[in-house]
Amino acid sequence: MSEKITSVTIIMPTFNEAGNIADLICESVASVHDAGIEDIEILVVDDDSPDHTWEIASTLTCEPATVRVIRRMSEHGLTKSLRDGISQARHDVVVWLDCDFSHPPQRIPQLLYMLEQGFDIAVNSRYTIGGGEEREGKGGFLQLVLSRILNWSVRFLLYPAFSDYTSGFVAVRRHVLDALPLRGDYGEYFVDFIFRALRSKYRVCELPYWAAPRRSGESKTGSSLWQYWRRGRKYLWTVLRLRLETFRGG
Repeated sequence: MSEKITSVTIIMPTFNEAGNIADLICESVASVHDAGIEDIEILVVDDDSPDHTWEIASTLTCEPATVRVIRRMSEHGLTKSLRDGISQARHDVVVWLDCDFSHPPQRIPQLLYMLEQGFDIAVNSRYTIGGGEEREGKGGFLQLVLSRILNWSVRFLLYPAFSDYTSGFVAVRRHVLDALPLRGDYGEYFVDFIFRALRSKYRVCELPYWAAPRRSGESKTGSSLWQYWRRGRKYLWTVLRLRLETFRGG
């Protein structure tokens, strides 16, 4: 049964995104408002960016949305930022996305539409039919290849029917977040969250989108094999832990 969404919180976890944040907020608000939603909360959760991303966001007005900023002075990290944002979100539908425009805000409405159709979680996916990605700049090709290898490995070891375990572009109902709080440090949190949601029989769908290169600033992912190994080993450890939890019935 379809249930119209009338309000949404969009969480934007940031670190040194001064060149992107104002346009991202305004384009996100315009996209969601054009989809018929009036009650929009933008929640910028910033890890005390040296480029003053938090300051730019705090002075921005973008009707009809309310823009709030959480400036995190300690215990920095992507997952911690998302958890803080979720804990302070005012609405029962929560969206989050990367803040470099690799996650195009014009694809937020399709996530919300699928929640209206009865899904608990909607994920924008690069690896389902119709999706894709483009990488450019320093380490771009390496990022593309290693990202696909990592995602394929996770799919093979966990639940192959789900396509994009490294997406992080998602809309979620509040009751799911209450039941499955985010765990982890960096992007591996999404592997953990989605697999537990699938295992718990929540209704999850994937929608295709095309991931574009970041508009401004530098990638946080890294551009060398060593940097990828530092990140990737956390994903592999997460997969092993999830397999062990499943074996134990946890």
